[in-house]
Order: sequence, then structure tokens, then C-alpha cells
Amino acid sequence: MTKRRSTTRRTKSSGSAPRRGWALARIWIFYSLLLVVALMGIWTLYLDSVVRSKFEGKKWSLPARVYARPLELYQGQSLTPALFEQELRALGYRFEGNANTPGQVLKKVSAGSNEVVYHIHSRGFDFWDKKEVARKFMLRVNNGSVQGLIDLAGADLPLVRLEPEEIGGFYPADKEDRLLVRLADLPPLLGETLLAVEDKHFLDHHGVSPLAILRAAWVNASSGGVRQGGSTITQQLVKNFYLTNEQSIFRRKIPEAIMAVLLEVHYSKSEILETYINEVFLGQSGSRSINGFALGAQHYFRQPLRELDTHELALLVGLVKGASYYNPWRNPERAKERRNVVLGVMKQEGLIDDAQLKRAQAAPLGIVAEGESRSTTYPAFMDLVKRQLNQDYKENDLRSEGLRIFTTLSPMVQRQAEKSMKFRVEQLEKQFKTKNVQGSMVVTSVGGGEILALLGDRDPRFTGFNRALDAKRPIGSLLKPFVYLTALEIPQKYNLGTIISDAPVSYKSGGKWWAPQNADKKDHGDIPLYKGLAYSYNQSTARLGMTLGLGAVAKTVKRAGYQGDVPELPAMLLGSIDMSPLEVAGMYHTIAAEGVYTPLHAIREVLTADGKPLKRYPLELEQRFSNESTFQLQYAMQRTLREGTGRSAYNQIPSHIDLAGKTGTTNDQRDSWFAGFSGEHLAIVWLGRDDNSATPLSGAGGALQVWTDFMKQLPTRSLEQEPPAGVSFDWVDDKTGKLGAETCEGSVWLPLRDDFRPLESADCDMAGKNPIKNLWQKLLN
Repeated sequence: MTKRRSTTRRTKSSGSAPRRGWALARIWIFYSLLLVVALMGIWTLYLDSVVRSKFEGKKWSLPARVYARPLELYQGQSLTPALFEQELRALGYRFEGNANTPGQVLKKVSAGSNEVVYHIHSRGFDFWDKKEVARKFMLRVNNGSVQGLIDLAGADLPLVRLEPEEIGGFYPADKEDRLLVRLADLPPLLGETLLAVEDKHFLDHHGVSPLAILRAAWVNASSGGVRQGGSTITQQLVKNFYLTNEQSIFRRKIPEAIMAVLLEVHYSKSEILETYINEVFLGQSGSRSINGFALGAQHYFRQPLRELDTHELALLVGLVKGASYYNPWRNPERAKERRNVVLGVMKQEGLIDDAQLKRAQAAPLGIVAEGESRSTTYPAFMDLVKRQLNQDYKENDLRSEGLRIFTTLSPMVQRQAEKSMKFRVEQLEKQFKTKNVQGSMVVTSVGGGEILALLGDRDPRFTGFNRALDAKRPIGSLLKPFVYLTALEIPQKYNLGTIISDAPVSYKSGGKWWAPQNADKKDHGDIPLYKGLAYSYNQSTARLGMTLGLGAVAKTVKRAGYQGDVPELPAMLLGSIDMSPLEVAGMYHTIAAEGVYTPLHAIREVLTADGKPLKRYPLELEQRFSNESTFQLQYAMQRTLREGTGRSAYNQIPSHIDLAGKTGTTNDQRDSWFAGFSGEHLAIVWLGRDDNSATPLSGAGGALQVWTDFMKQLPTRSLEQEPPAGVSFDWVDDKTGKLGAETCEGSVWLPLRDDFRPLESADCDMAGKNPIKNLWQKLLN
């Protein structure tokens, strides 16, 4: 009996073991599921915090946007139709049969005259000082200037400011760029088309659409490849806005679905769609990504989003499917096919009719040339802007706070400078059978010191070494005007008719004798002071400078605006001092501005993203030389162009335009310079080689030719010929420096200070009419 009880106990024990194991398994499964649920809950809470923190905070790091100066139109302004139309096209204005909507221009040419009439519908713009509203107006251009500016009612307009061209930006570390647009400002056709093509049931689902996923799976399985996606717009936003390109189902697909649902829980459809419209990737420009439809419109069409036609909107919507695959520059046929598919959807959904469909499908892509879409169109100027901004702002602020930076660059002047440099350097290389000639150029306004154009290389798109700012080269004879200005600032001793010697000179310097010669290897004896500058004689300039004193000349150079060291050596008088073109421009601007010094600047205003002023760059003016002496100096520099080393300029420039300037050439013609100005524009040109080797180009044969090409096309204003108070013109004998007379041979018509006029008159050799007097009096009258 004992054995049976034992057997029975063993049997019961073995049967209960599986039950206890199953019970333990169920407990383990329960707690595992509980743990999974808990972890999922924690993970979902984490994802929820990620969704909310980014969506409710600062969604994007916005780049600082840099704008050129606006084109300001006013009565009497110097303007040619060709340059004006180039400016309008650069801004994306369309020449249509009417001007009924912003961004349109109607052009009318008067038969039998040079008058051109433009009917323009401007776009308006938020400037630093006020908001310009969109308006219709009429502009009449004739004989190189604005002859009329009136509104629709026929009333004269004092000033119309067109919106400025965006010329670049400072982009975040992720290189994403976008222009934010509100849903209310979106063209309705774009919004309707986007939903019809990308997510027809956007308003009905809750972030994820199971039906769309099943439909996409069926289409893809049937076709044997990926033909259709099942992601909603909300899922696409999550993928672009929050997640990486990881393809794992656990690392992307599941988080994408959860976050899409969370987005729909917390935010309205309008908020989600608006964010998507500003986030979606639409292309690439170098290292910069093009995000959002507003920037896409500018990138591909150079148009504001609200001005796009039906076929252009369809192209943008089509790019959502794959901006690289449908790139309209690289794959135009593929892009057009995709665009037409979108147009078909628009017709199917009743967004356009048959006539609109046919017209849109027949339209060309209409995109701008690929090079024109690059963000930094003027790299040398942008380099200068960045350097000046870095004095006042942190790098991170420039790349994330959406600052709006208004600069002084004039696209019209810049484009003309680029054209002149490219054309003339290529011609010079062919003419002299040479190569590797480089160039740089600086153009400023006269009086305001605003930098209107800047070239750091003969190739205006080159983004490397900026010669305008960093190439310090000997300036040669460009220094001579400052020697003569030093003399003219001593009116009791010097005027333009004062006789100076151009005989050979030699001075001991550094243990060696310095004996400069004239370029023509001739001595010219006693000459009037103005001629030493106009003809760029080395001997007379050196003698005058040594008489004045090296310290006095060095002080004049510093007063004119040069901030570097001036070596007080005799060779300095003939330009053995290294300067950049920008530094030369700063000094010459003081001469062009009648002795008033102002620092050259590239920035006008800086605003926050919401339009509040951050930094103002006021105009600083300081009278450093007298009006009387600078007027006389300008007159002598006009002689340089009329009869001296720069006289070839008037082979191309109309004689009625009064200009002043100075050529500069260094030893072995390693550097070719020209600095010249009108009453409105100052331009400095340098040509040479980076390795400092000799060139076949003198200042007159090289840099002057670029300058002439530039100035002959630029609408500009002549120099003022009316002398300031205390200065008047009279005849001066060019042999004695005494007063002459109109009929006396050798008499020259020169401006003299009234309180320091010569007291004696020269003996008169009656020689009939004086040709020099006739020329200059014609110009003055």
C-alpha cells in the first residue's frame, strides 16, 4: 500500500508541472506586454515632447537676407531704356500686353523719336523707413534721362522706389534656405492642386491613411516596383521635419506614423499644411537646399509665388515627388512630363478648364537660366558685406535670426562693371598676345561714399581671392594728385599756373641715388603746375614733392582717408606705396567729393525678421580739404582726360560729359591703374598679374580702357564746372605764371583763388584766337 500511495503522489506531481509552467509563462507574457506598453507609452510621450517642442518653438533657423539698393526713379534721373529694362528683368518683371497685376510692364516706343514710355505695376516692399505699396505708374525716358513720372490720375510723382534685388544670404549650418509664407497668402490654386496630387483625403484622415497605404501596396505589387507612396502630407512633414533618411521600419516608419497622429491631435490642419508648404524640399543650389514653395518660385522663376501662372504652379507641385529626379534644368523633358501630369489632375478635379489645360500644357517650362538662380550673385561684394557685418554681429545671428540687410550695391552699375571688365580684358589679351591678366574694380557714389559695385576678379562669379580688398599693389602715379593737392593747399605759394621745373632731379635715399625719369625720357623745362599732373611728369612731381616735404605729402595722403603707413621716402612721391583698390577708392572719393571725407560703406540698414531696425549706418562727413583747392585739383585732372595721359577716353565718351581722372603705371608695367570720376560716380580699375610679373599694359593702355568702356555706358552726371565762392577763371601765361589775356599766345584758362591771384601781367604776344580758351569756354557755356 505504501508503494501505491507513492506512485499516486508522483503521478499528481508530474501533471501539475505543465500547468505551473504555463501559468508562469502567462505571467511573464503579461508583464512583458505591460513593459512593452509602458515603454511604448514612454516612447510616445517622448515623441510627443519632440513634436510639440519643435512645432511650437522656433521651427527653422532663418538665414540673413541681403538686398541690393532699390532702383529709385525720379524726374531728371540719368537712365537709359536698355539698362532700365535689364534691371526690371533681373527683378522678375514681365513685359506683357498690359500692366494689370503686380510685376507686369507695358512698353511703348514713340514713332519717330527716342522716347520710350513704360506702364509699370510695382509690387511694393517693406523698406527700412516705410512700406512701399504696390502701384501703377507711367515712366517716360528720353535722351538718357527720366522725362516724366506720373500716377494713373496724371499727377506727378516725386519718387518711386522699386523693390530691391536679393543678392545673397548667410545660411544656417544645415544650409537650408526658405522664404516663409502664410497659408492665407498662398495662391488658392496651389493649395488645391497640392492636396489633389499629394493627399486627396488630407482633410478627412488623422495623420495616417490606411486606405492610402493599402492602395499604394496594391499598385506597387501589381507593377513589380515602387510606383506610388502611401504617405499622407502629415507623414511627409514628419519625415522631413523631424526624422532622418533611415529606412528601417523601427527607426523611421513606426515613429513617422506615431508622430503624424500626434501632430494631428495637437494642431489644426491649417497649421500642419502651412508648415509643410514652408518645409518641403524643392531643389538644390550648390550646397544650399531650396525649401518651401515661396523660395521655389524665386529659385526657378525669379517670381513671387503669387505671380506664378498655372503651368508654373504645376511644375512646383510636380517637384514635390522628387526634386532631383524632375530637376527642370537637368531633365527638362522629364520635368515637363511630370508638370503635365499635375495639370491633368488639376483638370480632373475641376480646378482648371479645357482651354486652360491646353494652354498650360503647351507652355514652355519658363524657368530662368540655371546660373541666374544662384543665391550669391556678387561674391566679391558679399565678401565685403560680411566683413563689415562681422564688426557688429555674431556669426550665429547672421545665420539663424532672419535678419534683413540692405546694402548699397547697385545691380545696374555692377552688371555694367562686370561687362566692361570681361570684354576689355579679353580684348587686351588678344591685342597684346598675352594671358593671365587679372583685374579688380571698385565703384562708389560721389558724396555718399556708397559702394555701388565691386569686382575682385576678372570673373565676377569667382569666390576666392578678393583682389579689390586684399591685393595690395604699388599705386604708381595715382599718388601724384595728392602731391599737387598738398601744394594747392598753400594758396599763397601755388596755383595751377605756378611755374615748376621738369628738369632732371636726383636725391639720395637709403644710401643710394634716386633719379626718376619721365615716361617719354624727355625733360620739359619750366611748366605750369597743372601740366605736371595732366601729363604725369615724374621729374616735376618729384621736385615739387621734395620742396613741399615728404612729411607734408604723407599727411595729405592720410587726411584723404588712407589708414596704413606712408613711408616717407622720395619714391613714395611716385607711388611706391602698396594699396588695395578699395583703399585707393577711399582716398579718391575725398577728391571727388570736394575735399569731404566719408568712410566708404556697403551697408545701409539692418532689420530684424519682423522689420525692427537693429543698426543704422549714418553718413559721416568731415571737410578735410578746402573747396577751393579740390576744385582746382579736379580741373587739372579734367585736363588729364582732355589733353594728357587719359585723352584716349574721349575717343569713346561724348565730349560734353566732363570727367576727371588719373592714370597709374608701376615699374615694368606690373600694375595698370586708373582712377576717375564724374559728378555722380567714382571708379577705380586695376589690371595686372597675380605673380607680379611684367605686363604690356600701361595705365592708359590697360585700366583706362576698362574704365572708359564702363563710363561710356553708364548714365551719369558731368562734373560741376561752376567754381566755388572765392574762385574764378582767368587767363594765365604758361611761361611765367603771370596773368595773361585771351589773345595772348600761351595763355591758359585756369581757375584761381580770388585772394591769391598773380599781381603781375605777362608781356603779351598777340597770336590771334587762343584754341585752349575756345575749348574750355565752350565746355563752361
